[in-house]
Amino acid sequence: MKIGVVGAGAIGGLVGARLALGGEAVTLLDLPPVLEAIGRDGLRLIEPDGTDRVVRPARLAASGQDAGPQDVVFLAVKAHQLPEVAAHLPAMTGPGTVFTTLQNGLPWWYFQRHGGPFEGHRIGCLDPRGSLAAAVPPERILGCVAYPASEALAPGVIHHVEGDRFPVGELDGSESPRAASLAALLGQGGFRSRVLTDIRGEVWLKAVGSAALSPLSALTGLTLAGICGRPDTRARAMALSGNRAWRALPRRFRSKKRWPEQIA
Repeated sequence: MKIGVVGAGAIGGLVGARLALGGEAVTLLDLPPVLEAIGRDGLRLIEPDGTDRVVRPARLAASGQDAGPQDVVFLAVKAHQLPEVAAHLPAMTGPGTVFTTLQNGLPWWYFQRHGGPFEGHRIGCLDPRGSLAAAVPPERILGCVAYPASEALAPGVIHHVEGDRFPVGELDGSESPRAASLAALLGQGGFRSRVLTDIRGEVWLKAVGSAALSPLSALTGLTLAGICGRPDTRARAMALSGNRAWRALPRRFRSKKRWPEQIA
């Protein structure tokens, strides 16, 4: 398959590297400094166990025209950057192209193929000019929630810290062959993926957890491991997020027997 990844940062770099290592033809679209680093040194992925691998993507592109039509396009930039890349997306669209979003929080497509009284409503703050809705028809979108934690140590150098889950789902809740194919593709990249019939519920689940953990991290300077390893911050996170969101965390973070030095 021809796989396009828009944004080769922490999550996009992780997905792109894993899929390229699995033999897929991956095209990375990013800014010139990032592309120059990857073109010179390759895309480097450091796994949680310390395994250090370098892969050469099939193509590096500074625009949608450079990338050309793709079978699957992962949109991996931050949510506020999506309108800036909208102009590149039509040139990456072929007859069966599927676009998959990897942002945290509510996506711009939330009410597309939703049904109910707000069907098709555009969330203005997420797509202020309507450029995303114009560039990506809703029938081409597959929802996805990215659970891995990773960081870009430098342009083209990705450290995968924790996690491997990428649940996917159709916006209308159906179980389609293309959703199953996307889950299988992610599985070939070493991730855990399954098709959900309520992808919006998973979006909210992660959003609630992030709303509880991110402020605690900002206030304390602790990582997720640190917050979950201390009794005081653990109790506060549980109270803020609720039991369901807490259960969505990796088990090793939830274990009361684990402490920061054991988790790190």
